[in-house]
Amino acid sequence: MPLTEIRESRAFVQEMKFLIAPGCAAAIREWARAKMSPDPNAGGAAGDEYRVTSLYLETGDFAVYERRGSYGRSKYRVRRYGENDRIFLERKLKTNNRVGKMRSIVGLDEVALLDRESSPKRWAGRWFHERIEARELRPVCQISYSRMARLALSESGPIRLTVDQDLRALPVSGYRFGEAGAGAVLLPEQRILEIKYKLEIPGLFKELMQQFDLRPAASSKYRMAVEGLELKKEALCLRS
Repeated sequence: MPLTEIRESRAFVQEMKFLIAPGCAAAIREWARAKMSPDPNAGGAAGDEYRVTSLYLETGDFAVYERRGSYGRSKYRVRRYGENDRIFLERKLKTNNRVGKMRSIVGLDEVALLDRESSPKRWAGRWFHERIEARELRPVCQISYSRMARLALSESGPIRLTVDQDLRALPVSGYRFGEAGAGAVLLPEQRILEIKYKLEIPGLFKELMQQFDLRPAASSKYRMAVEGLELKKEALCLRS
């Protein structure tokens, strides 16, 4: 078991999301491929695609979904890219459209440690385990989607554009990944465009928004999954 992985913190960045039609998404992919570089960790024919599969954690009374107190500012998830055996334990913190991450990398076989009451002191995922135990979080759903990712450098630093499609969700009850493409289809007629940048919106993204007449829209994949799968309603029925 690897015990010396370094916990990684990512600085806060600005984030904007847009719900777009499939035709618009196809045009934006062409635009981005002409003006930005592919994510070096991606693959596919264009070298910029990969599948994302995440287990999202929630309390028994859905405090994260209802955004109660500090639960409304952070999400904890266990993320896998493609069929990779390297798993990311992540806390995503959001405040005023600024997003920051803390994460550690563990092996796929180590994810089972999260089901225990305690974990090894030097384990890379110990901080994550301690926090989810303190917050009484457990996996409630798996969300997967296909992502195109492009990068570039702007006047204020690196910027990132992603387009997500084939969004699927299914309920789960433990730290086990189901088939990546399995589950109920969410947003069948829409795609999710996301842009990230450090400070002011860069000129390249201003051009993008003007050319395609884009308007920001709330698009939490987790909230869509809870509502689409009726997870909260089902949990209430089980407790009654």
